[in-house]
Amino acid sequence: MRALRADQLEPLHDTAGTRAIEQALAATLPPHTLMARAGEAVARLALAWRPHARRLWVACGPGNNGGDGLVAARHLLQAAPPGWREIVVTHDAHLERLPADAAWALREALAAGVTVQSAPPDNPDLVIDALLGIGARALGRDPLAARVREVRGQRAPVLCVDLPSGLNADSGVDSAGASPDAGPRQTLSLLTLKPGLFTAGGRDVAGAVWLHDLGAPPDGAPPAAWWGGHLPSQAAPAVGPHAAHKGSHGDVGVLGGQLPGATGVGMAGAAVLAARAALHAGAGRVYLALVGNGPAPSHDPLSPELMHRLPAALLGADEHALPVLVAGCGGGEAIREWMPQALVCPRLVIDADGLNALARDPTLQRLAQRRAARGWLTVLTPHPLEAARLLGTSTAEVMADRLGAARQLTERFGAVTVLKGSGTVVTEPGGAPWINATGNARLATAGTGDVLAGMIGAALARPHEHSADAVRRAVAAHGALADHWPADHTLTAGRLVRAVRPL
Repeated sequence: MRALRADQLEPLHDTAGTRAIEQALAATLPPHTLMARAGEAVARLALAWRPHARRLWVACGPGNNGGDGLVAARHLLQAAPPGWREIVVTHDAHLERLPADAAWALREALAAGVTVQSAPPDNPDLVIDALLGIGARALGRDPLAARVREVRGQRAPVLCVDLPSGLNADSGVDSAGASPDAGPRQTLSLLTLKPGLFTAGGRDVAGAVWLHDLGAPPDGAPPAAWWGGHLPSQAAPAVGPHAAHKGSHGDVGVLGGQLPGATGVGMAGAAVLAARAALHAGAGRVYLALVGNGPAPSHDPLSPELMHRLPAALLGADEHALPVLVAGCGGGEAIREWMPQALVCPRLVIDADGLNALARDPTLQRLAQRRAARGWLTVLTPHPLEAARLLGTSTAEVMADRLGAARQLTERFGAVTVLKGSGTVVTEPGGAPWINATGNARLATAGTGDVLAGMIGAALARPHEHSADAVRRAVAAHGALADHWPADHTLTAGRLVRAVRPL
């Protein structure tokens, strides 16, 4: 059993893959062995996390997840002197329908003196959620669903067995809802790590995640996705050879930042943030072109190193003049006329209004779809609403299957897709999705996505690195800045960009 670390890459298995691993392993073991291992592991973690808890509620459901809880209850009862610890089990199940393993666990628990009753104890010190596992569907209005919501509302610490009940193992969709008054949560994932624990609602309701593989081989099934890793080294970055020059670190262009003009709506700050981020992330030269009509600033007083250009001069006539372009940050409607030329840049990051222009224009979509055949790299960086526009669907449908939505965008455009949100998902052609382990709600403020786009641009400008790995590294570093943000400082995009370090 081990805790997870954000700097370690971990394979994730969906429900089908987990069941295949479980069946293959169970076939090599005596009956009930996996449940015995699982329940003992839950009890060990409960004792390690809350060693002084004296009143415990073990909420067991009708399947094998409930059986794991029954085994845990037995071990917890036996681990203390008689009468020192109160273990109360609620068992929401039809006893005649219990799976064989769960029926065995119930017999063993009752024989050991475990108390099973209809109501939980008052003011428990620890709750073990063993109600629903990976096969559960969305909650309805039945008594079991009410029990799940009762557990969710507990102010006591809750240890979830395999998954928080009500969480979809594959998508992270949570049908139970988080309670603002809920106590601390931890989850012991069994056999495998599940994608739903790390994206959408999973991060909020799972808390700290542990893994016990129950003795399963590490290569039991191909992973459905990956999580973690790709953080830059904490050591000082290598400065490169003495003969290096500014061109050695790559050039990045930023196109966007609509000037006020006749509309009176200006969004130049978004492009400036992206350009500054690219500069701070290690790009050797950064060119900034603001779009629209209106007076453009001649320089950036905070980053005078940025080189301002007119859009036509930035894009130029030679399609290979600018190796990396970030297009769309704060571009408004004005970005649309420049997108055909942007789409001939060999390495192109499309963000914000560039994505909206792409979603509205079939001609731009066809140009984008042809890029992969020419060997050009496209990176799409949508938030869920922008992804919904690109897919012609709704935000709710994107959130119902974040990994699937990212894969669809990758397949449609032959692009690396960065679907932002809790547990940002990165997909690439021919590869399994990756879920970012860093980041938090501090990033939910205007302009932080522009900073990410600039960081991705700088990462792509560095030579000799696999493109999708460069994107993942930028995403992980962006989230890590928020994870290490001082608690007494508000995170704004302007402050965030000043904290960016070379990738």
